[in-house]
Amino acid sequence: MFLRKLVFILFFCVAFQNLKGQELAAIVSLQTNKVDNQVDPKIFVQLQTQLKDFINQRKWTSELFTQEEKIDCSFYITIESVVSPGVYSAKLSIVANRPVYRSNYTSPLLNMQDANFTFKYQLGQPIEFNENNVARADPLEANLTATLAYYVYVILGLDYDSFSKNGGAPYFSKALNIVYNAPDGSGITGWKSYDGQRNRFVLIDNLTKSGFDKLHEISYNYYRKGIDQMAEQPEQAKVAILNALMSLQELNEDNVNSMAISIFMQGRVNELIGLFSEADRSTKKQLMTTLSAIDIANINKYKSYFE
Repeated sequence: MFLRKLVFILFFCVAFQNLKGQELAAIVSLQTNKVDNQVDPKIFVQLQTQLKDFINQRKWTSELFTQEEKIDCSFYITIESVVSPGVYSAKLSIVANRPVYRSNYTSPLLNMQDANFTFKYQLGQPIEFNENNVARADPLEANLTATLAYYVYVILGLDYDSFSKNGGAPYFSKALNIVYNAPDGSGITGWKSYDGQRNRFVLIDNLTKSGFDKLHEISYNYYRKGIDQMAEQPEQAKVAILNALMSLQELNEDNVNSMAISIFMQGRVNELIGLFSEADRSTKKQLMTTLSAIDIANINKYKSYFE
């Protein structure tokens, strides 16, 4: 955690008066066109405002963040249907990016979709979350904030992991606590191991179990020893990035098609093409071998630049 602060202090040289308590600079967007003729639009306008305030104004850590340190992230909620009055079935897309040292560039941290997001919201309903009482009296109301808080802690964990080895552990633990105490009721899914192969339980299980310890070191090496060094030591940085990807390949051999590995690679294709499009033949060959194992979905894009 200290390293995360030190990097930004050196980078931005900010004054003390710019310190803020909150950690995220989140955009919250609701897409409601599928149900516009069924719901008073004021409900979604209020919900969007309340959720933005909930994420951006709540204190999620014990640390102070400058404005420049805040993590850029977006929560896109697509309302799919009205299940019953005040109860909605939705898809949630989460995108988070990490600033790069001595650069205006940001590197992907998280880019994923949660297709099982059912919640209850009515005009005037307070947006509340208590990590000591996650489920609350109404499970569908609780599922709204529990799901968002879960992803906030995942984002914080990934961000801290990228600045210090295992720096994200406290926030992954908080996300795991939400899973263990998650709301349970009709229409609520995504919190149990049997709710499909890619869900909230599976992701945080990957991020906290001992078999994935190496993933946290890979993240640190990729970002701090790799991406963050591109401005000052580009060749050494690219070696570190390639080595991190090769380590990810090794981890994948023991955990084929794991959610955490695919999440790490999600949104990575353009970054890697930009970094290695001018690399030598040997490096490109190694990249193709590695990426064929860990990012097969984008292999044709890689082939266009690396073969």
